[in-house]
Amino acid sequence: MVHTAPAWPEPEPLDPLTAPVPQYGTGSLADLLPAIVAGQGLPGVSSTMELAPADRACVFLIDGLGWELLRAHPDEAPFLASLLDSSFNGTGRPLTAGFPATTATSLASVGTGLPPGAHGLPGYTCQDPATGALMNQLRWRPWTDPHAWQPYPTVFQLADAAGIHTCQVSAPDFAQTPLTRIALSGGTFHGRLSGEERMDLAAEQLAAGDRSLVYTYYSEVDGKGHRYGVDSDAWRGQLLYVDRLAQRLAEQLPPRSALYVTADHGMIDIPFDPDSRIDFDEDWELRAGVRLLGGEGRARHVYAHPGAASDVLAVWREVVGDQMWVASREEAIAAGWFGPQVDDRVRARIGDVVAAAHADVAIVASEREPNESQMVGLHGSMTPVEQLVPLLEVRT
Repeated sequence: MVHTAPAWPEPEPLDPLTAPVPQYGTGSLADLLPAIVAGQGLPGVSSTMELAPADRACVFLIDGLGWELLRAHPDEAPFLASLLDSSFNGTGRPLTAGFPATTATSLASVGTGLPPGAHGLPGYTCQDPATGALMNQLRWRPWTDPHAWQPYPTVFQLADAAGIHTCQVSAPDFAQTPLTRIALSGGTFHGRLSGEERMDLAAEQLAAGDRSLVYTYYSEVDGKGHRYGVDSDAWRGQLLYVDRLAQRLAEQLPPRSALYVTADHGMIDIPFDPDSRIDFDEDWELRAGVRLLGGEGRARHVYAHPGAASDVLAVWREVVGDQMWVASREEAIAAGWFGPQVDDRVRARIGDVVAAAHADVAIVASEREPNESQMVGLHGSMTPVEQLVPLLEVRT
């Protein structure tokens, strides 16, 4: 008798339409500031996301502190964990960051009140259609005119023009960066080195007006996560520290104030093995027909040589489609990954192929992106650990 080996079925590619699209318009980071200033009576600004009004509002954004990470570490963050039930108007639910779940995109969404398809920062790196080169939207390299790249006014600028006392309190290095200018400018920028100084000054500035809008920021939860992972003592130490900062700020709130503690994305540790970290620079199939590789490990923009886009899409679906949602540019836009509309100036910044991780994998590029490829903690995609962020609330 001849025994034949069983025929294992080929894994089916994930349907891009099954990706959990961010809650644009009802519960995303882009909806936060419009909801706040609408409650302060800012004319011409409306929001479909409702928040209880507050004359004085402070947004404390903790880079990298995702909802699931916070829920998993109540011992390291007892104050923040005690506020989980307050999240999103007391519903105990998170917001969604937006796609991709990465700092440049999320900060632009926060500051402009617009989804990525409108503000035009659709990833860590993306193609500049004017030059055909990759543009790093966090470091702003190579240089391009910031206000041509993102032409919309920020919510801070609108609030300041309407007489709301408006300011940002952050690290001095961020004062004049292009990202600050096009996403977070408006009112006065106050640079302070230590976290404690930022909290104290944020509370002071909150009390400086009858109506106030204050933004403050802390980056090192994200920094330690990238370098050491979210399962490291270094990361836990940062969480302990930022928990104390949030409590320090909350205890100084003036009357008629609301403090919102949120984040720009979560994070996931990806193992250093070939199955978990697929190296684009060593994979001839994934490289075939590709002119530029943008985005980051878990949220890739793939730019094809002319005429090769359909072939690149087919290969990426075949090679990683069971682990990543792989869509054409048109499919990703139609599915709403970047928001309900995508401005014409933004369309060509989006990859011919867009790949968002579903499994615990990343497409790294050891030669093109040596530093990023060595990061332990990564983010960018639409999985809950990356996408969900808190909106914790304290009121006086």
